[in-house]
Amino acid sequence: MPKLLLLDIDGTLLDSHKKLPASAKEALQQARLNGHDLAIATGRGPFMITSILEELKIDTYITFNGQYISHNNKVVHKQAIEAKMLNEILAYAEQRNHPIVFMNEEKMVSSIDFHPDIEESIQTLKIPHPETEKDFHLNHEVYQALVFCEKEEEQQYHDAFKEVDFVRWHRVSCDISPKGGTKASGIKKLIRATGHSIEDTIAFGDGLNDLDMMDVAGYSVAMANGHEETKKRASYVTEHVDNDGLAKAFKHLKLI
Repeated sequence: MPKLLLLDIDGTLLDSHKKLPASAKEALQQARLNGHDLAIATGRGPFMITSILEELKIDTYITFNGQYISHNNKVVHKQAIEAKMLNEILAYAEQRNHPIVFMNEEKMVSSIDFHPDIEESIQTLKIPHPETEKDFHLNHEVYQALVFCEKEEEQQYHDAFKEVDFVRWHRVSCDISPKGGTKASGIKKLIRATGHSIEDTIAFGDGLNDLDMMDVAGYSVAMANGHEETKKRASYVTEHVDNDGLAKAFKHLKLI
């Protein structure tokens, strides 16, 4: 039975140097030849994954943790965060000297000119510090935002803004998404477009934003380099991404 393989990017497809291992590329190509379908499921935005989509010839993806979904290069779902809510979060964050970054499908922009926390976290994605446009959220749809604060400063945001979700992805940064907007909800929306059943989905991930995807997919694989909680939830834990973990999982599951 053909499977829909849902692939996280950072720490799953890309290794610790943000490179696609040759073994992973080969495994994906072979799985496709064997009749399986490939889709990306990432917290990144579409503009951040164009090169990997092109390299792997993938045209189906869940981005922004479920807020912007495309199948065969056609948008099948998008959900923006309300501008009024973003305005309130921005004002709250500014009082605490926490910068905000706004993202749509084309780019990310920062609420301030430069901040070391933005630089530190954005650099891990191997992309440059965003340009500044403070009122971007008033003139564009924003599907995901980032607030830059340390872990002990995070809870106040959960308490103050119940209508959105905050999910930490870096030492100094949290994703801000519409409530309940997750990779799991994204999978449910995507399979309506692809025609797969949920039982035919296999999720591959490593981070906290992959937890609900692990729970909802028919089968789930965590990378050995993943978060402890993610590994606990997964059906199977494969080897480290730097040690051909993805290709080894494909072999274990007899996808190749």
